[in-house]
Amino acid sequence: MPTLKLSTKTTKIRKLILNILGIESSCDDTAASILTEAGVLSNVIASQSIHIQFGGVVPELASRAHHQTISQTVKQALTEAQLDIRDIDVIAVTQGPGLIGSLLVGLSFAKGLSLAHQIPLLGVNHMDAHIFANTIEHTLNYPLIALTVSGGHTQLTKLNSSNELEIIGKTRDDAAGEAFDKIGKLLGLNYPSGPLMDAHSREGNPTFHAFPRGLIHQGLDFSFSGLKTSVLYYLQDQDDAFISNHFNDICASVSHAITEVLVAKLERAMQVYSIPRAVLAGGVSANSMLREKVAIMAKKNGFIIHQPALAYCADNAAMIAATARIMLQNELSIGLEQRLRVGWEIHPYASLPG
Repeated sequence: MPTLKLSTKTTKIRKLILNILGIESSCDDTAASILTEAGVLSNVIASQSIHIQFGGVVPELASRAHHQTISQTVKQALTEAQLDIRDIDVIAVTQGPGLIGSLLVGLSFAKGLSLAHQIPLLGVNHMDAHIFANTIEHTLNYPLIALTVSGGHTQLTKLNSSNELEIIGKTRDDAAGEAFDKIGKLLGLNYPSGPLMDAHSREGNPTFHAFPRGLIHQGLDFSFSGLKTSVLYYLQDQDDAFISNHFNDICASVSHAITEVLVAKLERAMQVYSIPRAVLAGGVSANSMLREKVAIMAKKNGFIIHQPALAYCADNAAMIAATARIMLQNELSIGLEQRLRVGWEIHPYASLPG
């Protein structure tokens, strides 16, 4: 596909006068957002309730749901922003990681818009986007540490700059968000269980039962599979009346075990690398116990730790657009017209799915 010739749109891009359309479809949320110099004008998320009956995301059903809703979701984002597709300077779309079928729906739709309206297209790394969601409301100073916690990932990243990222710790088995969801399922909660467990935890005693905190004293990697097994056996040893009477306490104890590990690893990473700045990222960064513990840890050490607004924690398209803005800022000095493409060629910055 030929390079897009310099035009009014690319001139605007060089001046960073941008109207960015972000599109996100990596899992089970179809999202579209408009980000401009004035900020986020719209951030529309179409969630898929069909997965509740299965206790988790069914990839094929997720893909079909994206296909049914993506056009209307983008239209709604443009309407709420009071803009037309012709006002958009750049389209940014998640290209991975995620469910391949879901990603293909978003990518194909974005490529179609790009070709039809001759709008430059950027492919965005979903995990980077969670981190850069913090740039929507905060100015980030580098270097910094990022703790990204979601249903599919738990990792620590060192950012020497906005385009130099190094993963320094990750889960060896299950992600923290997956542990919340799977344990919530054991307790009879609907999917997604994480937010529901958080709500019950606020009413419970976090020290009611000491569940294991995997690898808490070792390195920067994470492990939560042992916690899931421990909760399973613990629940099997209790009768229904006990579980019912202490439901909030059990939820709080599980939340305490998970968040203690997350905060301990974040603190260790900041101390090991002597970096007093960090950000939270990902869907689990909305967890109230985690946010409270991180704030306490930051105050104790004199650290600066930014937390994204709740609207930008879970999968959303505003974070995709915000990451595109960072990418464009980084590339102004190397000839932007040589890197932006129309249609099928995806920007090489982001890794391919898988």
